[in-house]
Amino acid sequence: MLNMVFLINSWLSSFNQPGLCITTAVLLHYFLLAAFTWMCLESIHLYLALVKVFNVYVPKYILKCCIAGWGIPAIVITIVLIINKDFYGNGSHSESNPFSNFCWIQEDIAFYISVVAYVFLTFLINTAMFITVLLQAHSLKSRTQKRSRVWKR
Repeated sequence: MLNMVFLINSWLSSFNQPGLCITTAVLLHYFLLAAFTWMCLESIHLYLALVKVFNVYVPKYILKCCIAGWGIPAIVITIVLIINKDFYGNGSHSESNPFSNFCWIQEDIAFYISVVAYVFLTFLINTAMFITVLLQAHSLKSRTQKRSRVWKR
């Protein structure tokens, strides 16, 4: 859906309808945040599968992942809309090309907080999970090598 909304965004912005542009920008923002949220959930799942292998039963795990994956971006979008729906709008990058219009976040502070900070937080969580999984794999490998040396003796 992110790709679809992105591809039709400039076409929809060419209609010069503020409501349509706000809706398109909100959908684009939502699906972008949802994609990053699901990427973060995948790293948490990788951590649970490779580090916390045993005794990891989470009741209704898929339901909780779906609520987090689709709900957290919805909360962010709702907060931005409550603060000011006019943060979303039509931004023209070129006067000579009418198809350069793009419906997106127009306010810099809202963009940095609701997109850049969100992506950065996702990046930090993914990096932490990746390092933890790598350390677990390395310790497992070293333990296996020690056992094989003991068996060879």
